[in-house]
Amino acid sequence: MRMLHTSDWHVGRTFHGADLLAEQEAVLTQLADLVAGESVDVVLIAGDIYDRAVPSAEAVRVATRAMKRIREAGAQLVITPGNHDSAARLGAFAEFAAAGGLHLRTTAAELSEPVLLRAGGVDDVPVAIYGIPYLEPEIARHALGVPHARGHTAVLSEAMRRIAEDIATREPGTRSVVLAHAFVTGGVGSDSERTIAVGGVEQVPGDVFDGVDYVALGHLHGAQTLADHLRYSGSPLAYSFSESAQRKSVWLVDLDADGLAGVERRDLPVPRKLATLIGPLSELLDTPEYAEYEDCFVSATLTDRVRPVDAMRKLRDRFPHAVHLDWEPEGGSATVLRYAEAVRGRSDTEIARNFLDDCRGAPPSDREHALLTSALETAGKRDPEQDGDVR
Repeated sequence: MRMLHTSDWHVGRTFHGADLLAEQEAVLTQLADLVAGESVDVVLIAGDIYDRAVPSAEAVRVATRAMKRIREAGAQLVITPGNHDSAARLGAFAEFAAAGGLHLRTTAAELSEPVLLRAGGVDDVPVAIYGIPYLEPEIARHALGVPHARGHTAVLSEAMRRIAEDIATREPGTRSVVLAHAFVTGGVGSDSERTIAVGGVEQVPGDVFDGVDYVALGHLHGAQTLADHLRYSGSPLAYSFSESAQRKSVWLVDLDADGLAGVERRDLPVPRKLATLIGPLSELLDTPEYAEYEDCFVSATLTDRVRPVDAMRKLRDRFPHAVHLDWEPEGGSATVLRYAEAVRGRSDTEIARNFLDDCRGAPPSDREHALLTSALETAGKRDPEQDGDVR
């Protein structure tokens, strides 16, 4: 049997406020092309189909179209929810969906009930695919009937114990696959994952998942191999600038009568690259060498001694997809004054002037100083009762 391991679609997520639905649909369409081109039997989605528990209508349409294309390309789908999904919403109509080749495993009660599939030939060994939904420890320990269990390791150990018991009842030669959404020790995170820490501990040891042929992990957004049979596929798109160097991909997994026969990586297209630019605003706007980044999502760090006015608008004249802006003046002082020190012995006008200086790296001009003085004088002459102050 040939499987495609994916996870963390996060359909509906934005990138620093920029809508990503078009980019997400473009990449997810590529999954259907891979299914057809590589003769994939099953697509595994290990959690976080959506970016929020109540996705927008358009996000649902994008995900539905992607799954429909995958099904039309010839593969069945097995899905478990992640920590961003609503398990109850995702699992609605699961029994009916299974008839159409969409298998949803969304509750703790059914995690030891596998999706049993054969590749198609009469001699093909059955494959039991188990879906462990994201298990919030405090909720899962009661749902699993182990109230003494504490933390991710304990509840996942109980889940795997149940799965091992079920595997033992299957016909000889049955191969086993587990989908799980968790932070496994040895994995490397990025800035775009939501923490699942409980009591300060979110990681679980990899040996929790011993005893199965392949474990399709979700949660971490970078593709990585913890063991031959234990892998993260990562997200299909980058969701933070910390992922700019990652190769977004999926795993093509083959099982045969002896177990795991091989795993190959398949890179995914990048609809829009990420770029991090550093320098004075004038340099970023005028230097020809930056032309290659004009169609990228851009994070810019300006090093001007004085904070440029209207910098983001000017950046977007050249980089329409600039989404993030920092100002770190070259040679700037790292000294940070406490509030009491900043205002001690200064007049209101001096405090206002110094505030402007601290914010943009330059004192107010004569015109700005006159405006500040006039505003402060006017405020000092107002009747507090006219402003609603009834002290």
